Amino acid sequence: MTTRSSGRSTGPRVARPVIVATFGAGRFWTLQHAYDQVKGVTRSWTGYMGGTMKEPTYEDVRRGDTGHVEVVHMEFDPRVVSYETLLDIFWQIHDPTQLNRQGQDKGTQYRSVIFTHDEGQAAIARASKARIEASGKFARPVVTTIEPAGVFWEAEDYHQKYMERVSIRSWVSNLFRRK
Repeated sequence: MTTRSSGRSTGPRVARPVIVATFGAGRFWTLQHAYDQVKGVTRSWTGYMGGTMKEPTYEDVRRGDTGHVEVVHMEFDPRVVSYETLLDIFWQIHDPTQLNRQGQDKGTQYRSVIFTHDEGQAAIARASKARIEASGKFARPVVTTIEPAGVFWEAEDYHQKYMERVSIRSWVSNLFRRK
């Protein structure tokens, strides 16, 4: 048993399960803002994945020649929110039929991609993509790729929690309840 400084017994410590998920779908600020509102997402970072350059900066990635994608990388508690639910949100918050762009942001760094961290996630992602394709929700083909996760490079501090810091509300602000 563990005790606090008050001497009161708090019982045994139980580690909570933490799993990671990484998605690219346009600007990472919007993604992070959306997922930070989801109960069960415990931590998130903006950053880069999928490219060849080591330790890329925002300026490197925005040129569009490193192969990296702007991503949100998050930890979540699967007892509270499932990977399937995170994927359902992913399909809602961007247009997965736009190749190498989202809205006015153009370039491979804005492409729609699900980076999977194990074969279980890959299987779930493939099934989720198949469901969205079969749903008829989109008139054009879904171009989202599903790829094994590589090295995650955290973006500069000024990109972390950007929309919260500058008090920007996007249309995703009202999609999900605050934690």
